[in-house]
Amino acid sequence: MWQAPPAPAPFETEWLPVLDMPAPGTQNRLTVAFRIILLIPQFVVVWVLSVAAFFIAVLGWFGALVLGRLPVFASDYLTGFVPYETRVNAYLLLTHDRYPPFAFHTPDHPVRVELRPGELNRLAVFFRLVLAIPAMIIQGVLYAGWWAVSFISWLVVLILGRMPQPLFEATAAILRYRMRYMAYLLMLTSAYPKRLFGEEPGSVPGGPVSATRPLVLSGGGRGLLVAFILIGVIAWGTGSITTTVTSDDDETKQVTGPLLPGPLLPGPPQSGGPLAS
Repeated sequence: MWQAPPAPAPFETEWLPVLDMPAPGTQNRLTVAFRIILLIPQFVVVWVLSVAAFFIAVLGWFGALVLGRLPVFASDYLTGFVPYETRVNAYLLLTHDRYPPFAFHTPDHPVRVELRPGELNRLAVFFRLVLAIPAMIIQGVLYAGWWAVSFISWLVVLILGRMPQPLFEATAAILRYRMRYMAYLLMLTSAYPKRLFGEEPGSVPGGPVSATRPLVLSGGGRGLLVAFILIGVIAWGTGSITTTVTSDDDETKQVTGPLLPGPLLPGPPQSGGPLAS
């Protein structure tokens, strides 16, 4: 007797990395006042880890071209590195008052990143740097905007002893986009960075898991995020770098050009933002 074929398995969508953060709470004003100084040891550690991440990512790129996924050694290191950098960034951007530990795996820390490395499209792996350029520009503009008014944000948190909800939402959106950009660049996901302006209420089955899963932006949060983007575009567009160029006839000239974001992989602390690319 003829039987209908079994129903096809549901289509498995690509996993978009998730950032879990607690709602903004009371912060110690003393640690807020000296936040950057307190993070100097972390800046050094992140710089060292990022150098290792660069070489591991290069080796992982060759492996992903052959295997269609990251080799285990690269996946293990990079899935520890991205959350580590994210925790340092979250503390730096004043979202909470819990100092990031010097460890990759910290299940008790309030800032958590869920990554699920899997199969990769070899063509997308081959052109990864080119494909990542739009996301690199977006996250560069976001960080430029946040840091352009960072003194005001710092002063608000210092006076209130906590980060206001709209500022937290906009900052969390920036942190999450940066994390997703890094995860895509380092081939930890095939999902391109998206949903900068968050999700709709009720988008997570079973209810909210954390203050940022789902990340639902209020009108104030969206307004601040748009303001950061506009300020970032202005700061990025009007900034400039001057380079000394010597021509073949030994004539020295000063060439001024637009200020571009930092390297694709995070580097040592810079004046525009310790971990911003």
